[in-house]
Amino acid sequence: MKDIFLRKRVLQSPGELRRHYDVVIVGGGSHGLATAYYLARRHGITNVAILEKSYIGSGAAGRNTTIIRANYRTPEGAAFYKESVELYERLSTELGFNLMFSQHGHFTLAHSDRSLVVQHERAEVNKLLGISSRVIDRDEVKRLCPQINVGEDVTWPILGALYHPPGGIIRHDAVVWGFAKQVGRAGIDIHQGVEVTGFDVRDGRCHGVRTTKGDISCDVVVSATAGWSSPVAKLAGLRLPITTSILQAFVTEPVKPFLDKIIVSAQMHIYVSQTDRGEFLIGAEVEPYPTYSNKGTFPFVEYACRHVLELFPQLHSTRLLRHWTGLCDMSPDYSPIMGLTEIDGFLVDCGWGTYGFKAAPIVGVTLSELIASGTTPDLIEPFRLERFATDTLVSELAAAAVSH
Repeated sequence: MKDIFLRKRVLQSPGELRRHYDVVIVGGGSHGLATAYYLARRHGITNVAILEKSYIGSGAAGRNTTIIRANYRTPEGAAFYKESVELYERLSTELGFNLMFSQHGHFTLAHSDRSLVVQHERAEVNKLLGISSRVIDRDEVKRLCPQINVGEDVTWPILGALYHPPGGIIRHDAVVWGFAKQVGRAGIDIHQGVEVTGFDVRDGRCHGVRTTKGDISCDVVVSATAGWSSPVAKLAGLRLPITTSILQAFVTEPVKPFLDKIIVSAQMHIYVSQTDRGEFLIGAEVEPYPTYSNKGTFPFVEYACRHVLELFPQLHSTRLLRHWTGLCDMSPDYSPIMGLTEIDGFLVDCGWGTYGFKAAPIVGVTLSELIASGTTPDLIEPFRLERFATDTLVSELAAAAVSH
């Protein structure tokens, strides 16, 4: 019986924390695990440690909305997420782990003439990059999603939508464990319960990491800590243009499946999808104040429920099952910050706001390439930290006006 258990174990025991690694990744979420996975798979780099102060997937990777899409507004953002969606489409087979990726289609609703103009702009950018997106009118919204209310007797009547067929939902914990399984098999150490307390920065270079389990020397450090990116970078003496706010969401009790589309409304600041278990996953915008609190608020629940019931009045008697909060690190232009910093050997992966989980595979591919080659891949060149000094921002506000 013991042998059977060991064969089925997903996460291998890492053993003792070694005194030197080629690469140390701070953060055991989907981004950190993906980076380690592609370092091993594509570049043969396995002398790597992942340091997680809690348990893997305990941060943003386990507290997100599970939505995968590529219909962004900027050419840089859309191209980046297009690659990520394509990686997700074959990731279950690649990892040998069922990630339960369901591509039902994604609606960004338009409730005003100006919103329709923005959706048309996004659709044109998407088409130029080979991304399937198109603007549809209210009648087609109702035809593709018969359950939705398109009546006029609501606060925000639906005029149309940006329809993105490849959009879907995925099991976030399965993504974490799928990557962790292959990372462990590659011989990479995943150390849970190890907190980073500082960095050994001398002569403009990061030489190592200080932890609650002792000091480690290394050649490269990658900070992939989502909402905690600012305090972690501060330990290295690096200041990031990041503010951190909470994002709230909840799920209802399971009901018979009837919604096979993802519904997002920027005007109402809500999104709705139904999970494979029958729960309705409902969320809204990040809270308009910086905080590291993990406490939910009643006004969020009241606000989200009121608007969801305008779209789906048939949910009026459905009970809430579970409510949670997650941390979002927001950059000034709503685009991520990736790659090299002014400290040699210290890389950052942050500023994802509300849409970092969507990027996990392509983050792993590009960051591992940067680490192995020393050259920033073209796909993430626009997201370098120095863009805030050179005034070359990548404003993604038009496609990130709601947390989805």
